[in-house]
Amino acid sequence: MASTPTNPDREIPDPTAPDRAPARPARTRAAAVAAAALTVGAGLGLRAVAAGDVAKYGGDALYTVLLLTLVVAAAPRLSPARAAAIALATSWAVEFLQIGPVPAALSRHSTLARLVLGSTFNAPDLAWYAVGAAAGSMVHSALLRRPRAAPAPWRAGNS
Repeated sequence: MASTPTNPDREIPDPTAPDRAPARPARTRAAAVAAAALTVGAGLGLRAVAAGDVAKYGGDALYTVLLLTLVVAAAPRLSPARAAAIALATSWAVEFLQIGPVPAALSRHSTLARLVLGSTFNAPDLAWYAVGAAAGSMVHSALLRRPRAAPAPWRAGNS
């Protein structure tokens, strides 16, 4: 009978469960922070090379991807579907807050508030947030399914 590992960081993922949480939260957290930086770079790059609807709606999708990376950084054991759902719900909540006057008022006084909260409600943004959540979830799932390299036989604890 196989024993259950006592150290969750050494747990071997079940290949039949692609939606399973990662076994190495520190590595996942670091990758999520790196992905967040790449996402910000992609958003800035998109704004630099595109205009109009492409920049606006691409930025909306990337906003949710950024939130997803931050959710994974904060809770690396969440499944991709749950992380995407949290990111999408947060994106939608921020968009619905824009119906009221507070985000617009804050946006007039702060660039950061404008970037995070936006200023005016736009219903098509809701669909583009869903696109970002779906794309981010697919990438996250694909990364979890990647086969891991076998541990080196000379490392301590590998018998």
